[in-house]
This record gives sequence, structure tokens and C-alpha cells, in this order.
Amino acid sequence: MCSLAQTLLIELADGYFHSGTDLGQKACRTRTAVWKTIQTLKQNGLPIYSVRGKGYRLANPIELLNRTIILHELDGLIGRSEGNAAFKHLQQLDVFYDIESTNAYLLNGAKKEDFSAHACLAEQQNAGRGRRGKRWISPFGGNIYLSLLWQVTAGAAQLGGLSLAVAVAVIRALRATGLDSAGVKWPNDILVKGQTLAGILLELSGEAAGPCAVVIGLGLNVHTVADEMSDVDQAWTDLETVLGKTVSRNLLAAQLLYQIIGAVQEFESKGLQPFMQEWADCDEFADCEVVLNLPQGSVHGIARGIDESGALLLVTEDGVQRFHSGEV
Repeated sequence: MCSLAQTLLIELADGYFHSGTDLGQKACRTRTAVWKTIQTLKQNGLPIYSVRGKGYRLANPIELLNRTIILHELDGLIGRSEGNAAFKHLQQLDVFYDIESTNAYLLNGAKKEDFSAHACLAEQQNAGRGRRGKRWISPFGGNIYLSLLWQVTAGAAQLGGLSLAVAVAVIRALRATGLDSAGVKWPNDILVKGQTLAGILLELSGEAAGPCAVVIGLGLNVHTVADEMSDVDQAWTDLETVLGKTVSRNLLAAQLLYQIIGAVQEFESKGLQPFMQEWADCDEFADCEVVLNLPQGSVHGIARGIDESGALLLVTEDGVQRFHSGEV
């Protein structure tokens, strides 16, 4: 059952004015309850206008995430593919109005459920996580916050390079949406003209040598208001700005699930090798001077791509060195 906040947002999503009386009747709640919930939504950053005699409206119409539409579109993509065995593993898809973290939600359930694959999306995150403990700013209703739980039988030790394969999958999904200019920054950021478009975070639950679960988290900017990103400390962009058109988040979510699930299954059977050329073609820092920040200090060198384990290759004064962690 939808909460009052969700019910109101479904009604307000069209961007038109709705009176408090009408909203209350549709939600079977009082006008006072509607008013209080609207105030809470405003405090959470939603741009809702109130005009006496007209009611309430969102500053702009939004497309809310819809589980039925996403699954329908995913079924269509699967039906057009040559092999669809991987998608039989997706046994659960959850869509939340808000959540602390989509990754944390799936990690918390990893030891309690038998799903081979479990995905979730959210309209907003209150404690979204990025790499190296950074916060992922997650405002309401404009972006993609997606996580996929995948059970792995080979153990965590075999997952080196998976994040790079997932980055290639995201690039494929973006191309299907019409964006051909996206690139990758090792290990798994998606950039457009040096600005961050998306980030990927992998978290593990289980044993290094035994069965484990990996949660693949993706944050992708689709339609983002500058005021909502004031705390972001790096250059960023969003998909609609780059493409110059409106993007359906439901269609994009289906495409991302399709590409990521297919990539994970291919990685399990073949490793990183099938993705290396695509990753190299999108490498934003190939043959460039870079600084790799590590806990113990910084390393300067020339980036020479990756090896089959996903390690970054740097030509330094001491020769070619391989790095499995760090921030370029």
C-alpha cells in the first residue's frame, strides 16, 4: 500500500495544480494531513508550489519509477536477444519511494534470501554511498539509483575486474539511449567531457574462496537541478543536459538492468577479457599523465590501460606498475 507521500506524488507528477480537497479525497485523508505531508516533502527538497485557491503543484512534471513498466520493457529487450538465460535469475525487483541506500538494503538481505538475483531502485536515497566512503548525493525523482544483488558460486577472489565489466555495460546502455560520447575513468566512473555522469560501487558479502553475494550499485544523473548538487565536490553533468532531450527513467532502468545482468553472467563465465577492448576504447585517460591517490601517498605516471585482472597500468620512473585500488 502506498504511503500518503507516495499517493500525493503520483497525483502531483503531472505538474498541474491539485487542490488540497481533491488530494485528500483521492488519498482518503484530511486536508490537514495533506498539508502536513506537503510541508515534509518540501523540507526534503521537493520543489512544490502552493497557491491559494489553486492548490499544489510540482515545479516540473516528473516521471516516477514504475515497476510494471520497467519489467515490461525488460521483457521486450529479453525477447529480442539471442540468449536470455541470465534474466531468469532476476527473481525480485523492488522500487522504493525513498530508502537509506539501495546497496545497504540488498546487502542486509543477502544472507536471508535465496534469490540468484535481486534488484532495487529508489526515487531518492537518504544515505547513498560512493567509492572510498564518499556520500552519493541522491535528490528525489530525477536520477537512477539502482542496485543489483548477484549470488556468486566461485567466491569473491574471482571478482577482480567485475566493476570494469559493469562500467562497459553502463556505456552500452547509454549508447542505446543515444549517448555516444561517454567514457570511463578507472576503475568505474562514467564521464562526459571530464564531468561525472555516473558512478559504480561494488560491495561483497561472503567468503573470499566460497559462495558470496556481490551488490552492484549504480548512481546515474538523468535530470538533476544544480541547487540539489551544491555539496558535490567535483564537476558533474546529467544525461538530459548532454543529450538535449527528455529521457524516460523507466526505459533507461530497463536497459541498464538488461546490460548489467548480461555483463555479469558473461564475466562469470569468461572473465574480463571480452570487455577489455570496449573499456580501452572508452578510456578517458589512455596515454595521459595522471596522479593516482593511494592511502600511503600519490603515484605519478602515464596511464596505459588495464590488464586482465582489471588493474590499472601506470608507467612510472620505476617501470610499469599495476594498481588494484586508488583514485585517479
